[in-house]
Order: sequence, then structure tokens, then C-alpha cells
Amino acid sequence: MSVDQLNQFLNSPQSFLFFAWVLFWKGWALWRASRNEQKVWFGFILIINTIGLLEIVYLLFFQKEGRLWPILTRRGRNKVFVKKNKVVKSKK
Repeated sequence: MSVDQLNQFLNSPQSFLFFAWVLFWKGWALWRASRNEQKVWFGFILIINTIGLLEIVYLLFFQKEGRLWPILTRRGRNKVFVKKNKVVKSKK
């Protein structure tokens, strides 16, 4: 890639979309890895740039679940909240 092609790419609207895509996925994956105390994943995601692919794979398959977001399910008429391996039924 020549310098002219690089300048043309950096001045195009596609470059903004590309950087926004990478920043979104990398930021979300780094945040989740740090909150889940997964230091190895944090290091890989921070150092390796894969255009968001490694970040998406981590978020879909390797993050620890149940640490930040409670899972809301419906069983009959009772709502069941699962948070940190504890089940709490609402009184509605």
C-alpha cells in the first residue's frame, strides 16, 4: 500500500466506520475481560488487532456469564431473576 492510498483511505468516510467498528468491539471486549478478571484475554485483546474478530469471538464464546447482567426468564407467571448463581423469585 502506497502513501497515497493510505491518505486516500484515511480521508474517506469508510475509515471512520472502520475505526468506529474496531473501537466499539475492542472497548466492549476489554471492559468485559477486565470485569470478569480474565487477564490473559485482556492482554490478547489489547495487543492483537483483528478488526474486531477476536473481540467478537471472545464476547460470544469465552466471557464468563452472569457476572454483570442478570438473566431474566419467564417460567409460568413468575419472573425468575438469576444473579451470581442465586435464584430470586419476584412477588408479582
